[in-house]
Amino acid sequence: MSAGLVSAELRLAGRLDARFFALLEAVDATGSITRAARTAGLSYKGAWLLLETAGNLATEPLLETQAGGAGGGGARLTPAARGLLEAWRTLQAEHREFLRAQDARLARLPALAGLLRRMSMKTTARNQFAGTVASLELGPVSATVTIALKSGDAITATMTAAAAKALKLKKGKEALALVKASAIVLVSDFAGWRLSARNQLAGTVSRIERGAVSSLVVLTLPGGAAVTASVTNEGVEALDLKVGGAATAVFKAYAVMVAAQA
Repeated sequence: MSAGLVSAELRLAGRLDARFFALLEAVDATGSITRAARTAGLSYKGAWLLLETAGNLATEPLLETQAGGAGGGGARLTPAARGLLEAWRTLQAEHREFLRAQDARLARLPALAGLLRRMSMKTTARNQFAGTVASLELGPVSATVTIALKSGDAITATMTAAAAKALKLKKGKEALALVKASAIVLVSDFAGWRLSARNQLAGTVSRIERGAVSSLVVLTLPGGAAVTASVTNEGVEALDLKVGGAATAVFKAYAVMVAAQA
């Protein structure tokens, strides 16, 4: 598995993967199915299942086993298994080199590489917005950063000054704004009131996914960005939210997490 932008799992015959070959290597190193299973992070039953499945498909035995006795049992790889393991090691090395070459190719396409880097972060935050730092107010204790989104909207976040320095934030730097759906409050009518929350993004309800207790409500902003809020079903009914209706996503600046490339 590559640690870069391109990743792929190597399998032989559609089923022999890294777990199987790690088990073969462990058998070769320990001379025992029991110890090999522990080394490879498998149960004894799971290890035998892998070995038996592969053995049933092979034209030659993959293991030579010796029954337990006073000195205990043992297992060793047959020449056929050693050949299979050697082929795996060769292919694995070539596979890693192929992935490195594709990463290098992507590096020559900065726009595509940037898109993939932004998409590579795995997080539970439902809302992830890509943009650039439009402004940064750095104080002795806290910092306020505004991220201009590609859609033309902007999101403001507050954090400690130490965090802003650790992220090396500066105007023009690419950054991601992450907001949990549960941190967003929807407002359908301000009734003349103003809210203290820094982020207030007006849009149109484009989708409502109703669950047993709560619903996910998606707003599409004028610039095309989508904001998802988690709202109780009672809240959806109380606000009379409907697809095509207007609503504003409201969330405080401290509810925004910021991510930036090192």
